[in-house]
Amino acid sequence: MGEINWNYLERMDADSFRHLMELYGQDVWNLAFTITKKHDLADDVSQDVFLKVYHSIHTFRGKSSIKTWLLSITRNMSINHLRSAFLRRVTLMDRVTVEGDTSSAEKEAMENQFTHEIWTVVLKLPLKLREVLILHAKFDLNTKEIADVLQLPEGTVKSRLSRARQKMNTYWKGSAQYD
Repeated sequence: MGEINWNYLERMDADSFRHLMELYGQDVWNLAFTITKKHDLADDVSQDVFLKVYHSIHTFRGKSSIKTWLLSITRNMSINHLRSAFLRRVTLMDRVTVEGDTSSAEKEAMENQFTHEIWTVVLKLPLKLREVLILHAKFDLNTKEIADVLQLPEGTVKSRLSRARQKMNTYWKGSAQYD
């Protein structure tokens, strides 16, 4: 499928909808999971995001990238789901995988444990710090794009990103003392 111009698209056909989901479906789910900390809630949010986009693609005007627009919708819907959700416990790691060459079961187990530890710490961060860290590290968004997604000033994003990094560093320095 050729490159789609998402700007001023009046309605979405099945092929362009499928293409959009293939391109950004995993990113939408990952962000929803990062915010909600629930696999089933992330599934629900992802479905709701793409249904909303399908029905409202005509509102996208290209002021940001289609990815930034989708992640902004995802963030807002995730927060709305959290507000209405009665479950608040953390479930983690069903979908976290380590990519790359795994030469032994021991190495794979160690990498999985390390990944689990990182995500456990990230998910303990307050939402406002967690979301900027994930948007930057996982989704590779720059400060302006993060500001667009979160509808915040760039200075606030920079400040939150700095505080999130400091908290992560404090944790790792503290845990190294006990090893």
